[in-house]
Amino acid sequence: MEQAETLEDFYERKFEWIPDSLRKDIGHFNVFQLDPYVGKNAKPVPYRRRDYHKITFLRGNGRVHYADKIVEVQKQALVFSNPLIPYKWENTQEVQGGMFCIFNQYFFQNYTNLNQYSVFQPTGIHVFELTDNQADFVVSIFQKMLQEINSEYIYKYDVLKTQVMELLHFAMKSQTSTQLDKVKVNSSQRISALFLELLERQFPIEEIQQAIPYRSASEYAEQLNIHVNHLNRAVKEVTDKTTSQWISERILQEAKNLLRYTSWTIAQIADSLGFQEPTHFNNFFKKYSAQTPSRFRSA
Repeated sequence: MEQAETLEDFYERKFEWIPDSLRKDIGHFNVFQLDPYVGKNAKPVPYRRRDYHKITFLRGNGRVHYADKIVEVQKQALVFSNPLIPYKWENTQEVQGGMFCIFNQYFFQNYTNLNQYSVFQPTGIHVFELTDNQADFVVSIFQKMLQEINSEYIYKYDVLKTQVMELLHFAMKSQTSTQLDKVKVNSSQRISALFLELLERQFPIEEIQQAIPYRSASEYAEQLNIHVNHLNRAVKEVTDKTTSQWISERILQEAKNLLRYTSWTIAQIADSLGFQEPTHFNNFFKKYSAQTPSRFRSA
């Protein structure tokens, strides 16, 4: 499978430009009308994973491909996409329009953990076909997003977070028991979801005396009561990334936040992230970010 599409790839593919403010470790959000990007001039979208989240409202007939599933959409649907699963939309007739928003994990930093919600879990329902009344409600939220993001209100991104959550809870509340019964959860998907939830639960670190309890794949496997090889196979199968990659990337993300937003010493940060020696933390940070913690903090 192709490498996951980044936000930079998305802007280059859609608009042939990349926002100057776009950085991987800073929260990003944007919302768009779908109309200019559908129809005869639309570029085909490959079946692949993205490293960002996306919520899409579509009008028209088509098929949504995600993971090992294909969902037929007869008229209109709300679709939730996340970095854990590959997906694409296949037109069976011309799409009549729609709207979508994109955001990365950092946009909700210190606000909520998106992995806890079923619409963003590998085993959850991701496609919701809507009635006309439901579609009108969803469109009204997207229109509020468009108005808000173009406003001068200094707290507009707080408002946008609540609007995203409104869409999320609207979808989950609309799930019927029949829909929930149809969700097929295989062992690998369940293990991966539990691992990611346990990983995210350790963050953010808010006090100096706080320290993450689990640093290795074996420690996570012990908490989940499975063999570490079973955990590693499941996570790799579902996410195409290793358990160690997920742990290292999340620790690196938290390290950057602590270096940027606290006055803690590097030794204190190293200790809170489970490194026995500051030199071990320095080596880890330099390996994954190509610079030392001190250099990153002073940049």
